[in-house]
Amino acid sequence: MFALITIVLILIFIVFLLWLSYYLGYKKHLNQHGVKRYPKRTGELTLFIDGSELYTSYFEDIRNAKGSLEIQFYTVCDDKICNEFLGILRQKAKEGLIVRLLLDHYGSKDVKKAEIKRCRDAGVKVAFSHKPSMPCLLFTSLTHNHRKISVVDGKIGYIGGFNLGEDYLGNNPKLGYWRDHHLKVQGKSVDDLRNQFYRDWNVATNEKQTYVPQEHVTEAGGIEHHFESTNGAHLQETFLAMVRRAKRELYICTPYFIPGKVLTDELVRALKRGVDVTVLVPFNGDYPLVKEAAFRYYGLLLPHGCKIYRFYQGFYHSKVIVVDDQLCDIGSGNFNKRSFYLNDEMNGFIYTASFINRVKETIKEDIQRSELLTYESYQKRPLLQKGREQVANLFSRFL
Repeated sequence: MFALITIVLILIFIVFLLWLSYYLGYKKHLNQHGVKRYPKRTGELTLFIDGSELYTSYFEDIRNAKGSLEIQFYTVCDDKICNEFLGILRQKAKEGLIVRLLLDHYGSKDVKKAEIKRCRDAGVKVAFSHKPSMPCLLFTSLTHNHRKISVVDGKIGYIGGFNLGEDYLGNNPKLGYWRDHHLKVQGKSVDDLRNQFYRDWNVATNEKQTYVPQEHVTEAGGIEHHFESTNGAHLQETFLAMVRRAKRELYICTPYFIPGKVLTDELVRALKRGVDVTVLVPFNGDYPLVKEAAFRYYGLLLPHGCKIYRFYQGFYHSKVIVVDDQLCDIGSGNFNKRSFYLNDEMNGFIYTASFINRVKETIKEDIQRSELLTYESYQKRPLLQKGREQVANLFSRFL
């Protein structure tokens, strides 16, 4: 009996240390990082929803670079498309360009060390964000830099939901065709993407690199937008403001719908005041328990008239919110707790009605390839699935 009590006490102590490591790390993170809202700009935005079309444009731009490349991804892996990408960076560095590549320590863990060494030997400056560190080992192991930012010659920018890999071309036999939203940016706001890249680069490397902003860039005409970076906080408040702003219709597109109580309550209030709320998610999940964690919130929203569609023709990875014809969000931030409390994200907010309606049309097209989840079918879920949902809810903050 004494031995059993000792084991229990040791386990309780270990759990307490893990909790303390997470709690102290999170508090320190909040004190050091906040939200960065860049100014409203006008410029040219090109929308991509297909990986092949995006990569064709993206690879052409980085191949044609003349001065510098600043590139940041959550996921770069070890496959054909990623090796081609790294080969281009090596070639551009050999040509004398300044090439910086910032990867998330966890998201890009599959990149071979030999490939990184080849890049560095060729002159590419490579760094990794969010390496686990003491004393807050648990928190630093869980938080990631989820941003996807690329800047070519300080004049062309890319931001959105696509990472790099064969999966995003639809070549994963399990996930199938990959649907996402990404932006190509031209204009003064490219400086804002570059600013954010160097904020992250300097944190990861302890350097103090700066950049020279574009000169003589006019902002007359074009699409009105601004960018916003968040660091494991404040994104929930931004999404709350968007839900409260909706008067007629609200589209929420996300691969991971785990909004938490505060946002769910706000969505219910929107439904009660007559807002047509549509949620578009993938039919199948790409990570364990993510799909199950969403069902708790489906059950709270469906009785109030929320329409929930599940995309079945491949995997749906878009992170998009559309409020009436007034505001549209495209970026890396998901409608889930991980983006609210752990991940570094970068989102673009667009205000021009013509562009917003174009995005809305892509959503409506995807709804045609989706299945409507009814409250009746929700109530008939198998007992085993309900059990998995309960397990998923325990870990929902980290999914």
